[in-house]
Amino acid sequence: MSVRTPDPYPGWLSNEDLHEARQRLPMLYVEAVPVRLDSLGYVTEIGLLLQASDEGEMVRTFVSGRVMYRETVRAALLRHLEKDLGPLAFPQLPASPVPFTVAEYFPSPSETGLTDDRQHAVALAYVIPVTGECNPRQDALELSWMTPEDALSQAVQSEFIGGRGNLLRQALAHAGWCR
Repeated sequence: MSVRTPDPYPGWLSNEDLHEARQRLPMLYVEAVPVRLDSLGYVTEIGLLLQASDEGEMVRTFVSGRVMYRETVRAALLRHLEKDLGPLAFPQLPASPVPFTVAEYFPSPSETGLTDDRQHAVALAYVIPVTGECNPRQDALELSWMTPEDALSQAVQSEFIGGRGNLLRQALAHAGWCR
C-alpha cells in the first residue's frame, strides 16, 4: 500500500512510466524547509512535516516534490508548498531562486549521505519563509513548528530518514543560525 500523494497531473507520466524513468534517469526535485522569521529576519521556527513511510513508520520530512516537464523551479516550489502546507501558507519566495544546496539522493548509500530507495534524485533545496496559516494536506499527517534547537535535538533528528537531518543542519547554517 502506498501512502504517497497521488500525482495531480497524471498525464505527465503513468506510474509504470515513472517507475521505468526512475530506474534510468536522475529525477529533479525541489525541497523547501519552511521557516518563521523574527522582525530581524532570523529563524525562530522550522516547519517539519510528519508522514508515514511506506513501511508504516512515522518520519519527519520537508516540503518536497518533482519538477514537472516544462515547469519552472519557482512554479514547482509554489505548487509543492501549497500542496503540503495549504493555500493560506503565504510562502515568501526569494527574488532569485538560488538553492542553499543541491542535494543528491541515491538508491543505496553513497558519499553524499542522502538516500532514496526509489531512485537517483537531484533536489534543489531552499529555506522558505512562511507568514500565513499552514494546514498540512495530501500525505502529511501534521506540520510541527519547532525551534531550531528542538529540530536539531537527537530525538527529532532520529525521525528523519535518508540523511535529511544533515540537510536541515545545512539549511540552518545557510540561514545564519549557528549556535
